[in-house]
Amino acid sequence: MDIQLGRSRTVRRAYGIDEIALVPGSRTVDPATTDSSWSLGGIAREIPIIASAMDGVVDVAMALELSRQGALGVLNLEGVQCRYDDPNPVLDRIAAVGNQEFVPLMQDLYSQPVREDLIRQRIAEIKKGGGIAAVSATPMAALKFGTAIAEAGADLFFVQATVVSTEHLGPEGQASLDLEVLCRTFGVPVVIGNCVTYDVALKLMRAGAAGVLVGIGPGAACTSRGVLGIGIPQATAVADCAAARNEYLAESGRYVPIVADGGIVTGGDICKCLACGADSVMIGSPIARASEAPGRGFHWGMATPSPLLPRGTRIKVGTTGSIETILRGPACLDDGTQNLLGCIRTSMGTLGARTLKEMHGVEVVVAPSLLTEGKVYQKAQQLGMGK
Repeated sequence: MDIQLGRSRTVRRAYGIDEIALVPGSRTVDPATTDSSWSLGGIAREIPIIASAMDGVVDVAMALELSRQGALGVLNLEGVQCRYDDPNPVLDRIAAVGNQEFVPLMQDLYSQPVREDLIRQRIAEIKKGGGIAAVSATPMAALKFGTAIAEAGADLFFVQATVVSTEHLGPEGQASLDLEVLCRTFGVPVVIGNCVTYDVALKLMRAGAAGVLVGIGPGAACTSRGVLGIGIPQATAVADCAAARNEYLAESGRYVPIVADGGIVTGGDICKCLACGADSVMIGSPIARASEAPGRGFHWGMATPSPLLPRGTRIKVGTTGSIETILRGPACLDDGTQNLLGCIRTSMGTLGARTLKEMHGVEVVVAPSLLTEGKVYQKAQQLGMGK
């Protein structure tokens, strides 16, 4: 439905995750019989969760543990892991600095160059430990380090930017990354993001993307929406890009997974993204709360260290338990931030969805009061959903 914004402009309404609810159907399924598995680039995973390529979320040890748990972690090749031989003193400084000094410190720490030898070393460490070597870089870094990434044996390559497109106009004389050439020749499945529209998602799939990341600015530590004023609320963005996936499947016979990236904190958020059409979710702050996370109880956005225009901040998330507790339980918190796999399977069973494909078909309604209706005491006492 179009809405008149003014005499010169009509707009459409877009919805965020908090504004929708999932509706039970005519059947239920025992959660133990549900199948939450999915695959990306030919790699099958039991848990439809990817840990974000952020320095407070994933290092080599976390990537290995996420692989063991049946999920996936992505290492940021432009982060401290590939700038410093030993990133631990750097991470200690990031955790200890005050809020006013944080951004200048980050800009200084991240001014150290990314080293090709460390890219190769980190990928080798993950592979040696038996983990899935999923790594991330911006388009410019992909141009510079693509050969090293492929030669080191990466299993998945995520090309990520705040906004990505197949038609980039750069300065005259400056090389631009041709995403289609990269996807066709790289030799490693390429996942591309981020986008929020049907048209761009479809173009990325036609270019050969093995997966598409959906979401601009909803992340807990991201400030792009405030700095740049861009983005589409996640429920609408995921549904639009899922429509592109279905259209591309019909025209090509190739299924390209959609990954909802950002704005996802609880099991309920994950389930709503899956119902909107996502095959998986990428989350940062929930994983940053794990005792194994490298952020020391903090989480910060990928664009925070930008020397010209920081578009992220550092938030304190604390430490609530091991990554196993967060992913598989048993939960000791009542707010849906632990045993995320249990949240997914219980929701699927309640909705009568045996697989993620069936989850895509459950009824969704607009429900702005879903998280506040009847929760007066929880809100007043800051318990459960009122935290």
